[in-house]
Amino acid sequence: MITFLVGIVILIAGYVFYSRYIEKLFSPDDRLTPAHKHNDKIDFVPMSKGRNALIHLLNIAGMGPIIGAIQGILFGPIAFILIPLGCILAGGVHDYFAGMLSMRNKGAQITGLIHKYLGKNAFRIFMVIVSVMLLLLATVFVYTAGDLFAERFFGINDFPIQNPTVLITYIVILLYFILATLFPIDKIIGKFYPVLAVMLILGTGLILVGFFIKGVNLENFNFRNYNLHPQNLPLIPMFFMTVSCGLLSGFHSTQATIISRTVNHEKDGKLIFYGMMCLESLIALIWAAAAMDVYSLNLVPDNIVGTVNVVNIIANKFVPLNIAFLVTLAIIILPITSGDTALRGLRMTIADAINLKQDKISNRLIIVVPIIICVLSILIWAKTSADSFSLIWRYFTFFNQLIAIPVLLCATLYLMKEKKNYLVTLIPTLFYVFITMSFIFNQKIGFNLPLWISEIIALILTIVVLIYVKKKLPKSE
Repeated sequence: MITFLVGIVILIAGYVFYSRYIEKLFSPDDRLTPAHKHNDKIDFVPMSKGRNALIHLLNIAGMGPIIGAIQGILFGPIAFILIPLGCILAGGVHDYFAGMLSMRNKGAQITGLIHKYLGKNAFRIFMVIVSVMLLLLATVFVYTAGDLFAERFFGINDFPIQNPTVLITYIVILLYFILATLFPIDKIIGKFYPVLAVMLILGTGLILVGFFIKGVNLENFNFRNYNLHPQNLPLIPMFFMTVSCGLLSGFHSTQATIISRTVNHEKDGKLIFYGMMCLESLIALIWAAAAMDVYSLNLVPDNIVGTVNVVNIIANKFVPLNIAFLVTLAIIILPITSGDTALRGLRMTIADAINLKQDKISNRLIIVVPIIICVLSILIWAKTSADSFSLIWRYFTFFNQLIAIPVLLCATLYLMKEKKNYLVTLIPTLFYVFITMSFIFNQKIGFNLPLWISEIIALILTIVVLIYVKKKLPKSE
């Protein structure tokens, strides 16, 4: 258990000290925030720091910190070190600059920031990538939330869309997505998300308490067990593609830019953006530890190892059976409350791109109706076979991590312009260029090349990005 506790210490110390340094680099001040300057009572609405923090936590904590942790711990106890280090040095930095740069640019969505800092061509490319990623994420989260709910509360173990219970569950979730996407942010999200976030924290807290009451079997890290993956997947790049939420996730930037429009003061940003990333990382660590325990005790059938079904096994192991459903319910909240804000973020991104004001519900419907048709189409296709869902998840994983690169690059160019230490964002940028490129060139969903060739190509592309940044440096001085 020592490695697990060391990971928690890294996370706490990193937030206490490193987040202060990152905040100092950005230098938040008392200028009027977009929430006040552009208040439209729909997306630009001032809310308190605590409310914003809890809402943002729920927005970013989709199934990623749970599924990513359940899959990532298969690599072994090294996950307990890499998750908090990645969060402090990359994920928290990424989320903070995404939110703060958005605030400094009238609440611009991430594609707007890409347009400003990286130019029109990058904007066009990532407008497509961000839109596809958010559509895939919303579809995946309708799917996973519906299946979890049907399994826990209706005892269903097979989930064909022809099953009336499954179909109705999907429809109800999707209808909620529509309402949360259309309504002013303070009417549904602002009122209920803080309560739901507390439920998430309590649900994960029950698992942690169960460690001490029922005991937990955790292996400690050493250099002989640095990679224990049963399928011999390479730690680089696969671990960093598998564990996104809790370590670094490009999706978070699309959520930070939503909250950038509701923040009262720039100095609230450290807690909201960096702090909630660290809290999500803590959630991932706890679920990773719980998964390691149930794997080691052979409580998980081979056919569901690394899947969402492990959640119920963990809940039943560490929480009394009469309240285990509360843990499952808290976890079901995650995909629902990230799926709806994914669609909200997509609506806002498209609205900004076409310069369509969102103060009228008719204007929101113009964007939302086609989005819902796309989600339904992808969902129906995904239910045709398990392979279809797996394909969607793998592409989402790639796009999710890919989007983090331009966000960190925008932050790098901003810091260069301000003559601040841009290495804090440049180093994670280069690392994730290497990770994502070696992944896509190696995987079957990409170019299916041998790993060593993929890594050479990724290294070349990483050097190209470094040269690009260096060329930008004189222009920024």
